[in-house]
Amino acid sequence: MSLPKVWHESLGDYVDNELKQIAARQFRIHQLPLDLEVWKKRREELRELVRKHTGMTGYDPNLGLDMRETGSIRMDGYTVKNVVFRSRENFYVTGNLYLPDGEGPFPGVLGVHGHWKQGRLAERVQARGHTLAKNGYVSLQIDAFGSGERSTVHGEFEYHGANLGGSLMNIGETLMAIQICDGMRGIDLLCSLDCVDSSKIGVTGASGGGNQTMWISAMDERVKASMPVVSVGTFESYITRANCICELLPDGLTFTEESGILALMAPKALKICNCLGDTNPTFYPAEMLRSYAETRKVYQIYGESEKFAYQIFNLPHGYWPEIREAMLGWFNLHLKGIGHGMPKEEVPFDTLPESDVMVYPKGERPAEVISIAEYCRKKGGELREKNISNDKINGESKLDELKNILRLGNKLVIKKAHEYTPDSEWRRLALETQCGRMLPLLVRQGEPNAGVRIIAHPVSKERIDEKDLEGNQTLIIADCWGTGETNPPPADAGVFLWSELARACLWLGKTVIGEWIRDFTLIAEFAAKEFQDEKIVLSGYGESGLAAIFASALHPEFHEVTTYDTPVTYLYGKSQPVCSMGVHLPGIINWGDISLAAALSDADIEFVRPQFLDGTKLTPEQCGEFSSEFSGLKNKCASSGKVKLG
Repeated sequence: MSLPKVWHESLGDYVDNELKQIAARQFRIHQLPLDLEVWKKRREELRELVRKHTGMTGYDPNLGLDMRETGSIRMDGYTVKNVVFRSRENFYVTGNLYLPDGEGPFPGVLGVHGHWKQGRLAERVQARGHTLAKNGYVSLQIDAFGSGERSTVHGEFEYHGANLGGSLMNIGETLMAIQICDGMRGIDLLCSLDCVDSSKIGVTGASGGGNQTMWISAMDERVKASMPVVSVGTFESYITRANCICELLPDGLTFTEESGILALMAPKALKICNCLGDTNPTFYPAEMLRSYAETRKVYQIYGESEKFAYQIFNLPHGYWPEIREAMLGWFNLHLKGIGHGMPKEEVPFDTLPESDVMVYPKGERPAEVISIAEYCRKKGGELREKNISNDKINGESKLDELKNILRLGNKLVIKKAHEYTPDSEWRRLALETQCGRMLPLLVRQGEPNAGVRIIAHPVSKERIDEKDLEGNQTLIIADCWGTGETNPPPADAGVFLWSELARACLWLGKTVIGEWIRDFTLIAEFAAKEFQDEKIVLSGYGESGLAAIFASALHPEFHEVTTYDTPVTYLYGKSQPVCSMGVHLPGIINWGDISLAAALSDADIEFVRPQFLDGTKLTPEQCGEFSSEFSGLKNKCASSGKVKLG
């Protein structure tokens, strides 16, 4: 269906620039103190904020490691062991131990990898283990959660980010937190070995592995030297750019910048390596140098400037031989006390076939090595069951909690309604708010007192089905914030919404759904004044349908809600979610899921073509089961309104 545009040109750049301007302010707000005692206090506060906002609750140093060896390969001067160890209860990590010949004790180095689907098995990741062992280091190379042997199907390698890793947020955790915990448990393992000097621990990795290096080293005091590679930039530069969900600290820019995290390593030895040929603007050397300059102040007040360094290579993104040689020189100085930190030439080594360094033969992984998908299903199911069976629901308290989860900002206030030349039956308007937001609307006048219906699609109004616009109500079609005519370029099927916008919102203490709720309430206020009609109805597709449900729970002015192709639960389905990244709300299943939001609403709610997050449509039997769940919660909440699925 072809609908007229409100503007001759889209306003996509506005949303992009708005978020970047907020991030730029935050970079300048989060300058580091120049007083050592002030910094030490801030340091502990910052670590606690990281634990809180990542959902980092799983680390238990007293839990037995239960390390098992499934294979061993003799190499020239060292041995490679295939190992698995326990990170949390019923939660195991696959890895390889590279052990030099001799009794030691040797320094220990934890190796973490970037976004290579094969994880630690990839030749470029193996190379670090081999070269470290050749140079007298015990190295443990581990698979990041969701990568290598920790994928959904064992032996079928996949990318652990996007909606797969993002789904962890819905159960109150993050991929970042699990990576930090796994890394700290890897250090526990290294320190438990008789052949390792536990006072000489290093960490290194490239890209996403460099990101892990930074976070693990910042949170674990045992790390004495670290070298993150092609990963350090600024949090400001993450905004509206392509980065993995494992690099996301929810609400991070509301309380720190990347320099604050780097400074948590002071006064330990830290060398940052970036490459001139990197194609990701976040990791451009210029961004790294901004964080370096700010972090250096903290090393200076410790009197340890010589322990903080950087090096820029004329290379593309990666952990190349020249960088490995720089790593050896850095660790030799700060973990062995030899040399001057200059690069050390590598000794030739051989890498191994992936199948040789796998802990388990393809397809034979035990259930205790759990995948992201299964973990989300299992824990999400437990949380939902607990919430559904809870007989005590304090509606007022729950709504306050929901506002926090949605990260609702201040109420939008209309500054002016701009009206343009009409197009056939459609009025073309744009609501301008006091904060500068522009919200394009198409309005079709209906019959008096028939009600006002607001409808939105999470990609664009062009995706709305023509039959869903039928009826005698006054109709308002909205391109909500970041969609349609406000979708930043390239406006290709909501690409921005699927990734960059959602992550940028969370970095800045917002959510996409929360922003749409603000839009809906603003439009409702305009409609009530413009049409003098008390009956306001909300309709939304997919994720915008969720925003409509949450809005009706929080705002009694919405009398009815109709959703199309909208999920009925945040519980992980059989496969990855097909919704955009904007669907994820940190801690929503811990709070109570979509069914509780519907139960707290006094509006009549209808799910048309209800589905799961993975796009699977509900069967009639499943519709009946969810209807019973919704009704039961409605009774507990003592709210009016009905819920219909079908």
